[in-house]
Amino acid sequence: MTEGLAAAAVRGVVALAACVAVLAAAGAGVASATATPAPPPLSARAAALIEESSGQQLYGRNENGELPIASTTKLMTALVTLRHVPLSRVFAYPVYYLSSIDSQIGLVPGERMNVHDLLIAMLLPSADDAAYDLAFNVGHGSVSRFEGMMNSAARALHLQHTHYSTPSGLDTPGNYSSARDLVTLARYLLLHERYFRSVVKQSHAVLRTGNRVRSVTNLNDLVARFRWINGVKTGHTLDARYVLVASGTQHGMTLIDAVLGTSGESARDANALSLLNWGFANFGPRTPVHAGTVLAWPAITGNPQTRARLVAASTYTHVFPRSAKVRLKISAPATLTGPLAANTVVGSVAVLENNRVVTRIPLLLAAALPQIRKKHSAVSALVISATLSGLVVAAGAAIGLTMFWREWTRGTRGRRPRSGKPR
Repeated sequence: MTEGLAAAAVRGVVALAACVAVLAAAGAGVASATATPAPPPLSARAAALIEESSGQQLYGRNENGELPIASTTKLMTALVTLRHVPLSRVFAYPVYYLSSIDSQIGLVPGERMNVHDLLIAMLLPSADDAAYDLAFNVGHGSVSRFEGMMNSAARALHLQHTHYSTPSGLDTPGNYSSARDLVTLARYLLLHERYFRSVVKQSHAVLRTGNRVRSVTNLNDLVARFRWINGVKTGHTLDARYVLVASGTQHGMTLIDAVLGTSGESARDANALSLLNWGFANFGPRTPVHAGTVLAWPAITGNPQTRARLVAASTYTHVFPRSAKVRLKISAPATLTGPLAANTVVGSVAVLENNRVVTRIPLLLAAALPQIRKKHSAVSALVISATLSGLVVAAGAAIGLTMFWREWTRGTRGRRPRSGKPR
């Protein structure tokens, strides 16, 4: 009987319909579930916009199109260099001559400059001679070997629409990338390479190694014009036209965009700036779920005075449209039966954006539930004990009566009846 009750309880827990509670998420507001406003009109051939901390894409147009990218190629040249040599390493410029129309700082064969300053020269004024200096020396005397290192790094970062055939970005067959890959690469550099991040936010710099002191200016003029712009790299060739990868921070959020194939510097800047401003105006980070927050209180079988506590397993932060209505939908058993260990997964919380599930997070049991104390067993023992006692008493009484009857009947037979006549 006890096993039957336990089995029924287990089946009841398993078969219980989930209790559903819809909660307004923190900071969700009461905005109506309207669509995200349309982005500004762009003249770029391709564009992408992501949020830095998560990599979440907020906008894309032809974002996977494989296009020439000009000097934004130098983003990968910088990454490979930073991974393989220290900033203090000094390189001698090889015997290599560029066209006079190429961007350069005027390095001459044999001139020595450290990696620290070569990276500044390559990233701010986009010096092609600095790029080739780094590629030749980091590649141990082979630019081709360095290009192989660039492509290996691209594969490791899952840049599926990227291939390199030059360290500088000059128009070369086989050198291309996409808007999405460019913002992904820029994000990686900004998050993992502190020196890179510090360089690309500068509007001017001074190079102090080499044969002379050089002052350089960042070709990304948005850095000088807007305090909230903090990077990252320009590019321009005949095939690529004007390219810009830009990053900016406002309201505690950093966005990175890329615009490819614009018609000129002003169009390049206007496209990048409009897309960033649109992102900041229409999106923002929210944290609807915090790890450890109690989100459900199911009943406990056999213990009606207390309830179990179910907590979120992790924190969830996401960039939502500012117009979006964000809610939580809790799914958990209405009743729990022990024994259950602490941190057992017994439900989930779904984060909904305008009634669309964005993610699901497990709900964990905050404290262990012991096995149910079987009170009915004690009652049964008392009943059995009382029954046995009653039987013993009844048996004793029966035996006593039997003995009494036997003695009484024996005494009756031994006496003769008296005569009715007097003597």
